[in-house]
Amino acid sequence: MVTQLNLLKAIRAGRLKYVVRALDAGALPDDAEGGEPGLALGIACFLGHVDIVSELIKRGAVVNLADNRLPTSPLSMAVRGKNNEVVRTLIQLGAKVPDGMETGLSEHEIMLAKWIAFRDGLGEEADAACATKPVFEEIVLQGHFDTDTQALEAETLRLIDDMR
Repeated sequence: MVTQLNLLKAIRAGRLKYVVRALDAGALPDDAEGGEPGLALGIACFLGHVDIVSELIKRGAVVNLADNRLPTSPLSMAVRGKNNEVVRTLIQLGAKVPDGMETGLSEHEIMLAKWIAFRDGLGEEADAACATKPVFEEIVLQGHFDTDTQALEAETLRLIDDMR
């Protein structure tokens, strides 16, 4: 129980290093026995600690509740805390946005976050679509100008034609 308390204190302070220490010492990211399930993730979402949210989810914290409209869901906590970066991160890590829920993000930002979740196999449709769609490699060319990509495009088109 002391470890759980240390975890919550580290989350409130926003200290990732101490969160990791508490988790390594045996604290649970979703403590159903010693307190409110999802409390640690909810606090991190409300306070806007993106790195801590990511670590807790990586360690097994539950991203989605049966209904993400509930005030205690991680998504609702991030929205109430007006932490758009946390909302974006949650969606990228597989959180399902209920229809009509105001998240503070534009439709474009939500679509992009869902696409990243899909790419990483965490999105809503990822399991069904992975079996039917070809795998493409994402190439990010930041800071490169006047790069001739015609050869790359031609190779991609040839591969697509071969798959048909």
